[in-house]
Amino acid sequence: MSDKSRLVTLIPGDGIGPEISNSVKQIFGAAGVPITWESVDVTPVKGPDGKFDIPQNAIDSVNKNHVGLKGPLATPVGKGHRSLNLALRKEFNLYANVRPCKSVEGYETAYKDVDIVTIRENTEGEYSGIEHEIVDGVVQSIKLITENASRRVAEFAFKYARANNRRTVTAVHKANIMRMSDGLFLKCCRQAAEKNRDITFKEMYLDTVCLNMVRDPTHFDVLVMPNLYGDILSDLCAGLIGGLGVTPSGNIGEQGAIFESVHGTAPDIAGQDKANPTALLLSAVMMLRYMEFYEHADRIERAVFETIKEGQKLTGDLGGSAKCSEFTDEICRKVDNY
Repeated sequence: MSDKSRLVTLIPGDGIGPEISNSVKQIFGAAGVPITWESVDVTPVKGPDGKFDIPQNAIDSVNKNHVGLKGPLATPVGKGHRSLNLALRKEFNLYANVRPCKSVEGYETAYKDVDIVTIRENTEGEYSGIEHEIVDGVVQSIKLITENASRRVAEFAFKYARANNRRTVTAVHKANIMRMSDGLFLKCCRQAAEKNRDITFKEMYLDTVCLNMVRDPTHFDVLVMPNLYGDILSDLCAGLIGGLGVTPSGNIGEQGAIFESVHGTAPDIAGQDKANPTALLLSAVMMLRYMEFYEHADRIERAVFETIKEGQKLTGDLGGSAKCSEFTDEICRKVDNY
């Protein structure tokens, strides 16, 4: 990858989104990252069919740049709006959600030495949106599992494990109950394991994983699972390291990727310089590695973790009293010194 500047789509998001996005931009500037940001608004627009959807210019930007960074987006409840996060994943066929959860030194939790990556199939399962009312008071929701999608995410999990020096991939399922749907997913994982014998393969029931995860999370390495299980387990793992505020996330597709903070928009502190940009910043570090800007990624990540470890300039949710701008300035100072 050359040092020629690359265009990246930036979706600042709602609530604290613009503040933490500016923090990332400032730190990237201090680190000399060869990126030019193309900021787009994804406020839903009403189409001819009366449905709200993503603006075309935002879609065009991601299609052109193939890489995006997204702050938190709000989805109105009970107003007929569909989740924009879900819409973005479907629009760009971002089939694998990758969420690394690693203990942050200096931010104490009940668990030590957590280092887990959840890989979630992102396009189907219970989140396919196939629901209907059979008769009054009886609703059916269809769980869609396909061989192509299952094989694709299973192969991605082993590829990710090898690229990141991981030793074990565990398929999480309930094939003992959902014999056909989860059975198909598990079959695809087993087939991928046969092609990747250098990586240890395990398979575990979802409930067993949850039980053992809260007892001793250090037993787990890379987990791969269908959509709903991944949604739940990835948040559980984030809780082990202190929450979504320190957890990065990436949605990977065949033609590109969008990296995002998965915490809420925190409208109660928006505009008050109190927000913690760590999750979006670590997601941006994931994005740099995806783009093969490894040196810049390592420098920024080191500066973030050293700032948290020192504990002098931490935002309120990290146990300090610093402003977002002060936390950002400290990271910039460290990056500039490396």
